[in-house]
Amino acid sequence: MSVVLLVVGVVIGVAYIYRHIVVKGKRCTSKAKLHGKTVIVTGSNTGIGKTTAIDLARRGARVILACRCKQRGEAAMEEIRRESGSSQVVFMQLDLGSLKSIRSFAESFLKSEPRLDILINNAGICLQGQTEDGFGLMFGVNHLGHFLLTNLLLDRLKECAPSRIINVSSMAHNFGKIDFDCLNSHKALGLGTSFIRLLQIYCDSKLCNALFNHELAKRLRGTRVTCYTLHPGAISSELGRNTGLFLQIVLKPITTFFFKNTIQGCQTTLHCALQEGIEPLSGRYFSNCTVRDLFAKARDDAAAKKLWEISERLCGLV
Repeated sequence: MSVVLLVVGVVIGVAYIYRHIVVKGKRCTSKAKLHGKTVIVTGSNTGIGKTTAIDLARRGARVILACRCKQRGEAAMEEIRRESGSSQVVFMQLDLGSLKSIRSFAESFLKSEPRLDILINNAGICLQGQTEDGFGLMFGVNHLGHFLLTNLLLDRLKECAPSRIINVSSMAHNFGKIDFDCLNSHKALGLGTSFIRLLQIYCDSKLCNALFNHELAKRLRGTRVTCYTLHPGAISSELGRNTGLFLQIVLKPITTFFFKNTIQGCQTTLHCALQEGIEPLSGRYFSNCTVRDLFAKARDDAAAKKLWEISERLCGLV
C-alpha cells in the first residue's frame, strides 16, 4: 500500500511540475506602451487572438479585430473593450477564405486608418473543405489569405516603420511538407478527408507560415519592417471547435490540464510584437518567448521562393 501511495505521490508531483513549469511557460516581459500605435489581429474574436488583443489594448494601442463572423466579432469587441478599459478597439470584417473579402478589408482599412504598426497574422483553422475561390481551406485560410493581406498592407507598414509582422505558426510545421505538384494542379496542400490527412494538411499549412516568414524577411531587408514566426504552445482554445463532439469531450480533460490556457498561449506572440531589441532576429522562429532554430526544410530558400511565387500567382498579385 505504501508503495502505491508513493507512486501516486510521484505521479502527482511530476504532473504538478509539468503543469506549473512546462505548460505555464515564460511570459512576455516587455513594458512597452502603444499609445498612438495601430495593430491588426486576425482571428481575434476567440482564443489567443482575443487575449492578444486585450493585452495590446491595455497598452494603449488602437486594435483592429479582423474576424470573419460579424456577430462574434462585435461581441468580442465589446468584451475586449470592457476587459481592457479601452474604447480604441474596432471590429472590421475579414474572411481569409475569400480573396474578395481580403481586398475589401485592406481597401477599407487603408482609407480609414492612417497607421499600421503591427500586423499579427493569428487566425488559423484545422478543417477540411474549400474556400470560395476553390483553394484547399487550410491552405487558403492559414497561408494564402495572410499572404495576400500582408502584401496589400505592406506599404502602410513601411510608411509607419519601425513596424512588425507576426506570423503565428506551430511546431506542427516540423511534420509538414509542401507538395508543389498538388498546389499547382488542385490549389491545395493535399487531398483526402481522413483524420490523418486532416492533421497532415494542417502541418503542411504551418510549414507554409514558416517559409512565408523566411522569404518575407529577405524581401523586407532595409525597410525597418521586421517579421517573426512562432509556436504559441499547445493551446486549450477553440481551434478544434469544428471537430466531433465526442472527440471534444474525450480531449477536454487532457487539453485543460496539459495545454496552455489562452493567456499563457499568447505570450510568445506578445514577445515578438513588443520585445525591444529583437530587430536583428527578423525572419527567425520563436517558442516560449525564446528564439529557436528551424529545421532545414522550414528555411529552405528555394522552397520559400517557389511558395511565394505560386502564392502571388494564385492571389492575382502578378
